Amino acid sequence: MPLTHIDCFAGPGGICTGLHAAGFETKVAIEYIKSCVETYSYNHPEVHVIHSDIRKVTAEQILPYIPSDGVDLVTSGMPCETFSTAGNSSRAAYDDRQFLFREGIRIAKIANAKMILFENVPMITTKRVAKDSKKLIIEVLKKELVDAGYNNFKEFVLDATKYGVPQRRRRFFILAAKDSNLKIEAPKEICSSEVTVREAFIDIPEVVANTKTENPYYLDKESDYSKLMKDDNFWKRQTREHRLLNHLPMNHRKYIIERFQILQQGEGLKGLFARLSPEELAEYQSRNVIPKTIYVKRNYRLRWEEASPTVTSHCLDEFVHPEQNRALTVRECARLQSFPDSYDFVGGPYLVAHDDRTQQDKYEQIGDAVPPLLAYAWGIQIKNILGMN
Repeated sequence: MPLTHIDCFAGPGGICTGLHAAGFETKVAIEYIKSCVETYSYNHPEVHVIHSDIRKVTAEQILPYIPSDGVDLVTSGMPCETFSTAGNSSRAAYDDRQFLFREGIRIAKIANAKMILFENVPMITTKRVAKDSKKLIIEVLKKELVDAGYNNFKEFVLDATKYGVPQRRRRFFILAAKDSNLKIEAPKEICSSEVTVREAFIDIPEVVANTKTENPYYLDKESDYSKLMKDDNFWKRQTREHRLLNHLPMNHRKYIIERFQILQQGEGLKGLFARLSPEELAEYQSRNVIPKTIYVKRNYRLRWEEASPTVTSHCLDEFVHPEQNRALTVRECARLQSFPDSYDFVGGPYLVAHDDRTQQDKYEQIGDAVPPLLAYAWGIQIKNILGMN
């Protein structure tokens, strides 16, 4: 019998995808962003998806869709902007977002969940409740877990590369249970070496910037990782047409492509500032090839023989293909996040203004998701904890 799950702050479905592969049945998902809802519903049509601000979701919207005795697990990956150092202006803000963990607890109580899994960036552990307060958000979260009856919990920081994800992504988790006799432990690490960008992209064909032309035909090459991304039996997904989805090259201005041409693997804008002579730098800057301001996380050319840096909602601007002079495609970003190839990011446009909190483009959806292989590892571990394996 599959374990049951409610997916709070569901995004495009990263957690659901991994848990489904591990044998979970997601009953309800809650998501505010319309484009994420569209992607989630298309790829998980069996799940009842509630398109709403989670604070407005009622018991009446949930209870008809879950077992009468409750669910096994509620997951809650609330928005991380207010905790992340990637956006200093966001981290400096003290607003309602940093207390959204309460909604995960509230939903768990409604659903009589046996366990709750929280996910966020590691810097959540140092964020204070207010600028003039010494109290930490994480202290409030743990107290409210205990008050809600989830007093058996542990905290973990996991590295996604240890679970087969070709990306250096560290994430903070709290796993909490009502049953004090359950032994809470992290998933067992399965990788002693990184899955590389080369292994992730090995069968992905070339596409050319500014052509608006997809190439949906796989190369005749394989790695264990590329095979896994195409293995719909592992992911417990219905097999769709065997072609590469979402592999559309973006448009770049001529001076941006020239910038890409001078980038070496493992080098971004900061590296160009350090490597080029003052004369070379001035000449490139006079033509806008290189900006006058260093954007530390902009235009990093990936290395073939390493895992990628963290894929974020800004991944379109942050990464350049290891060889081709273009940004990554949506499919390449999805590969770095470990979404299966049959996962179609149908929701939203390719690009949208980042200051619009009501919409996410395809790149943002991927960058904000939990890597499905990391979610899969948690699914297997939670089944072990509950004695279901």
